[in-house]
Amino acid sequence: MAIKIYKPTSPGRRGMTGSSFEEITASRPERSLVAPLRRKAGRNVRGKITVRHQGGGHKRKYRLIDFKRDKIGIPARVESIQYDPNRSARIALLVYADGEKRYIIAPLGVKVDDILMSGPSAELRPGNALPIERIQLGMMIHNIELKPGAGGQLVRSAGTSAQLLAREGKYAQVRLPSGEVRLVGIRCMATLGQVGNADHGRINLGKAGRSRWLGIRPATRGSVMSPRDHPHGGGEGKTPIGMPSPKSPWGKPTLGKKTRRRKATDKMIVRRRQKKGR
Repeated sequence: MAIKIYKPTSPGRRGMTGSSFEEITASRPERSLVAPLRRKAGRNVRGKITVRHQGGGHKRKYRLIDFKRDKIGIPARVESIQYDPNRSARIALLVYADGEKRYIIAPLGVKVDDILMSGPSAELRPGNALPIERIQLGMMIHNIELKPGAGGQLVRSAGTSAQLLAREGKYAQVRLPSGEVRLVGIRCMATLGQVGNADHGRINLGKAGRSRWLGIRPATRGSVMSPRDHPHGGGEGKTPIGMPSPKSPWGKPTLGKKTRRRKATDKMIVRRRQKKGR
């Protein structure tokens, strides 16, 4: 993938970059693998906003992605590489030998007409899915399951990959992109290689309107609000964001406050992720 640089024909265009889409081979999705996607604008089932700064954006349709890779032993040909508006990675359309079509996350280096397969007997090459017990140590993997048969949940964003470090008993140690080392069952499936579209993180939106196209609404800093609207508000001139700790608009600790609640899975984490800047 290459980054496209726009000419500065306006202040919003100056510094703006985008994807060249040179790896895209089909402009329209497979109709049998498209489903309607209702926009929620950050609201729950009662209509209350639970996630702020979301809403609007361009209409989208959901692409049904095969995260399970459960067609074992059946070869599939990569028919096309397509754009997916619902994720940062590209998607690949597979046509299996029995005629069935499925979407998968497109790995880096996978091209049209490549033959991919899933299962214990699959070849060790990017795009093939195997149980972790069949993958060589040190290899890069993505789309990793946490429970056998549940479908891949980890490492699905553009350009990311995890590394298989060790195996012992029923579990394997996997180093995630955050630096966290976690235990994963050896019967869980994972896809070999790195997720494609690796330059996604280098794209500069350039203007506020482009964020609105993506459904991202404006966010106002608490430090510029009044004291009645935000705990960080008030004061003469620019002031620190408060002591003893930063707060949300409702007075709850934030900016570094640990929010992990699933204590039962703490035993699966061998090493915590590293903090930014270290």
